[in-house]
Amino acid sequence: MPYRAPINEFSFIFDKIVGLGDVTSTPLFEDASHDVVTAILAEAAKLSDEKLAPVNRSGDEHHTVLENGVMRAAPGYGEAYQAIAEGGWVGIAARPESGGMGLPMTVASAVNDMMGAACLSLQLVPLLSMGQIEALEHHASDAIKELYLPKLTSGEWTGTMNLSEPQAGSDVGALATKAEPNGDGTFSITGQKIWISWGDADFAENICHLVLARLPDAPKGTKGISLFMVPKFLPDADGNPGERNDLRVVSIEGKMGLHGSPTCVMEYSGAKGWLVGPEGGGMAAMFTMMNNARLGVGVQGVSSAEGAYQHALAYAMERKQGRTPVEGPGTIIDHADVRRMLAESKCDIFAARCIALACAAAIDMGNATGDAAWKARAAFLTPIAKAFGTETGMRVSETGVQIFGGMGFVEETGAAQYYRDVRVTAIYEGTNGIQAMDLVARKLMDGGEAAYALLDEIEADAEKTRATLPELAEPVWQATETLREATEWLVSQSDLQDRFAGAVPYLMGFARVLGGYYHLKAALAEGGEGTRSRLAKFYIDRLLPEHTGLLTHARQGAVDLYAITHDDLVA
Repeated sequence: MPYRAPINEFSFIFDKIVGLGDVTSTPLFEDASHDVVTAILAEAAKLSDEKLAPVNRSGDEHHTVLENGVMRAAPGYGEAYQAIAEGGWVGIAARPESGGMGLPMTVASAVNDMMGAACLSLQLVPLLSMGQIEALEHHASDAIKELYLPKLTSGEWTGTMNLSEPQAGSDVGALATKAEPNGDGTFSITGQKIWISWGDADFAENICHLVLARLPDAPKGTKGISLFMVPKFLPDADGNPGERNDLRVVSIEGKMGLHGSPTCVMEYSGAKGWLVGPEGGGMAAMFTMMNNARLGVGVQGVSSAEGAYQHALAYAMERKQGRTPVEGPGTIIDHADVRRMLAESKCDIFAARCIALACAAAIDMGNATGDAAWKARAAFLTPIAKAFGTETGMRVSETGVQIFGGMGFVEETGAAQYYRDVRVTAIYEGTNGIQAMDLVARKLMDGGEAAYALLDEIEADAEKTRATLPELAEPVWQATETLREATEWLVSQSDLQDRFAGAVPYLMGFARVLGGYYHLKAALAEGGEGTRSRLAKFYIDRLLPEHTGLLTHARQGAVDLYAITHDDLVA
């Protein structure tokens, strides 16, 4: 399926929306000059357009298969992954001392956006390795860092994360995998893990599994969990893959989509592993990888939306059906409802992409300055970026099928693949409901300080813009006030169930307001006239008003919800 990376979109968002210049003016990222970033975007676009997009359909049609214990990737995947590895893209945000580029997460997120839109199944490989690299950088011993980071950063070895078990999904504390000390500083890992993306690959020299397990006599729950590095092949004295470890892929799980990416059931039978971080510190270490992945998955949602949108737009510009109401090519793009669907999709992609890149920029600023306010903003935006990004991916890809009409239901057009592939992103790395619960609970434990700081910024900018773009600025300012009132109400609720009952609509309402803010900034950047201003008006007039119903829902509490009985739901 054809794809063209939207380089100009990233450059505009970097310059006019999220302030990449502030990031690159810090000593940590001073080498990421405008010219360097421009060159990076161009090369990543070339990789995505020419190497990854051509294998997207191959993975869906042929799947990755397990044959006699050997994983066989879809045709073309090995060559495409080698292009990723040889280009240094796995280590784009990794530290230079490990062979990485050391670029900002903001830039890395844009690259992941392009690669995901081109081939989401394959982009999972570097995304997982990136998360593992960050976890090791923060928590591993020097010996593990020296051995594993260069190989992971180069892409020679790939990384996975092993959390879930048949009885322990979102409730990670229920896991039963055991880690027995061997007496030499290593541990024997025994247990089964499920839903392990890219648990094996025939194009990587070694697969490095980060596995959560429980030491003998460890307390129940998450406090008793430790993290271990468990490689497929045990490194020899020279650091090269040696003896095969006692672990295996038991099966590949049949899935709705992402067929090119094997989701594996992994069996560990006394496999040798090394402790990462302190005993009982597994969740803290794994959360480093998970937080990286949550932003990455939000970006996957945006990338899927971009791919689906481009696919649907091309069809709408070519398909002739019925009489069009305006003079033009006579294709369905001139029908009002098709135009509406395309405009909604394009506006939401911009909003979700800005939220994700604003989150990445906050992460970068927090890392570069150590400023607690930036770190708090990054933490606050992460669940919004993950949930709204993936909801946008699902909504836009579903709309893409609708634009294709009956042909969208026919697999050979490729429209359905985007929806099937993106659907899981709202589930993994913490379901979107869990993201929303985190937002209204843990992320409001500061009394709403991080949220209010963001709302103050939006209102201040909207106030300044009233003089030049009053018809756009005023609705954004008013929506922000409504959001502030909803935030104040949630902060005042001591019973978490009252917060949880409206958590998802609150998150989506917050995202709607953020989207209005970023569209307002885009319109202001071009002087209120032009493409971005027309799209901003569409979003603010038609989509932003959704915040009213969402935030009304968010403030209802849990009483009426739990007044509904089991029998009411069954009747």
